[in-house]
Formats: sequence, C-alpha cells, structure tokens
Amino acid sequence: MKQESTPRGSAPQEAAPQSSAPQSSAPQEAASGWVIQGAQVAGIADFYAELNRLLMQDEDWEVGPSLDALNDLLYGGIGALVNVERPRFVWRDHAASRAALGVPATEEWLLSKLTSPAGFDQQGIRVQLAALRAGEGPSYFDLILEVFAEHPEVELVLE
Repeated sequence: MKQESTPRGSAPQEAAPQSSAPQSSAPQEAASGWVIQGAQVAGIADFYAELNRLLMQDEDWEVGPSLDALNDLLYGGIGALVNVERPRFVWRDHAASRAALGVPATEEWLLSKLTSPAGFDQQGIRVQLAALRAGEGPSYFDLILEVFAEHPEVELVLE
C-alpha cells in the first residue's frame, strides 16, 4: 500500500507500507494520529461525518459539509484539536475516498451551488464546472488536500 504525506508546500511522499488490520469505529488518536477511515467515505457528507466521529464527539455541535468548515477545524481550538499543536491524520484507504470524492461528486457539489445562488459566485462556479468537465479542474478530494496543505502544523498521511 502506498503512503503519502502532505505537509504544507510539499508533494505527497512515499513511506513504508502499513498493516491493513480492521479498525474499530471508535476514534483513534495516538502517536500515529487520528485515523480517517477512507472506506467509510462514499461521498462529501461522509467525509465530514468521519471528521465529526473523530474530532467532535465531546461537542454538542458538528462540523458541516464545507471546505471553509474544514479550514476552520484545522486551525485548531475546536473539538479534539483543542491544545493540540501538531495534529497528525492518517487517511487509510484514501484511494477509495479519492474515487468517491472524484469528478461525479464534485460536479454534483458544484451544480448544487448553482441551484442555490445566494452567497455563491455563479460565474466562478460555472468556470470551475467547465474546468472539471474538461478534466482540468480539481476534484473535491483534491480540494480537501489543498485545505490540509494550507496548515503547516497539520500532517496528513495518505495510505
């Protein structure tokens, strides 16, 4: 299994293979970091459900399905990230998530923004949609990686 790490400003790097032993549904945070179960991510809402499972169990609210919310979460001070200086996430089965958060999911996400125009740059979304359909725009998975990359104190390991 290929493992990639994406600290800010650097491309994913290969690392040694890891065990693919079954994981429990309880949040996992140890020396290895919080484990995002990529096989549980079948769409955009599932990605945020996974983050909420990991980080928001002791809160009376959840992070919504938004890249801005992900960005806010990674700044820290929220949920399980309170007082954590250098959080580390291990995204197991990231290839499954990459597929689930690929072009079709991204297209659906962008189209939903066009049907509720308040607060969204309609022309900008049309440009993003055209680029995506031409094979040139980022998928939602790619956008998630970009958000993580904006946080040099957060390590993301893709397995």
